[in-house]
Amino acid sequence: MLLRIFQILALLPLPLMHTLGAGAGWLTYAFSKAYRKRMKSNLTQAGYMSVLVRTITESGKNLFELPFIWCGTPVRVLRSAQVHNWQIAQTAIDSGRGVIFLTPHLGCFEIIAQVIASRSPLTALYRPPRMAMLEPLLQKARERSGLTLAPANMSGVRTLLKTLRKGGSVGLLPDQVPSAGEGVWTSFFGKPAYTMTLPAKLAQMSGAVLILSYAERLPHGKGYSVHFVPFNQTLTGTPEQQAGTLNTAMENLIARCPSQYFWSYNRYKGTPPVASSNVSVTS
Repeated sequence: MLLRIFQILALLPLPLMHTLGAGAGWLTYAFSKAYRKRMKSNLTQAGYMSVLVRTITESGKNLFELPFIWCGTPVRVLRSAQVHNWQIAQTAIDSGRGVIFLTPHLGCFEIIAQVIASRSPLTALYRPPRMAMLEPLLQKARERSGLTLAPANMSGVRTLLKTLRKGGSVGLLPDQVPSAGEGVWTSFFGKPAYTMTLPAKLAQMSGAVLILSYAERLPHGKGYSVHFVPFNQTLTGTPEQQAGTLNTAMENLIARCPSQYFWSYNRYKGTPPVASSNVSVTS
């Protein structure tokens, strides 16, 4: 039933969905105290309170564009994307070393996998939703041509590593809070955040190239500006230092369009050990 609803909504024009989403963003902000508190707290921590108004609007658009992204025809979805600097990614793919695409919760991050998969096969790490009723929708929506899903467990990690060692490409959300035991505490906008170590481990075990990517939402529902950015840092030192280097790269990417980051996301989930309470990492 939910899939059918999304398929119907996907037929509506993207500008209309973004307009509705902007309104929904303000309603959510007005009526959800927890949502409002977390968004303001995260923006304050990062020093971006000046973009609060735009963030409220963009957050609503993020939700209402999902039917279009997940259930729209591939041709229509890809037509909405203006791709920049793809040659950076193509050069890495052609090297045969394998590529790890890192996409934070910035802009329309859901469209990135489709853009990449339309040009080169991609295996993306996939975490099943907490609500079982969403599983059929997400599976069908995300399994597009050229795109393979790997579950967020040991089996999925082995699939990612195998893909990279064969010179293939994988996709990860590096700012997604990992499960217990799968990350380290390190600084994110000056506050300890439990951060995944998987990107660095995969890169070290496979020799793969890291590429950053994000999709900036264009105004008035005109589509998305998809960017590919080289990762120029070196992942050395302890797991905490490596994760800190990746977090710094994410911070720099977010600075490009801060109002479109998913500031309502519970990035600082959990309680860091006392020794991690004053984490300070430089890259």
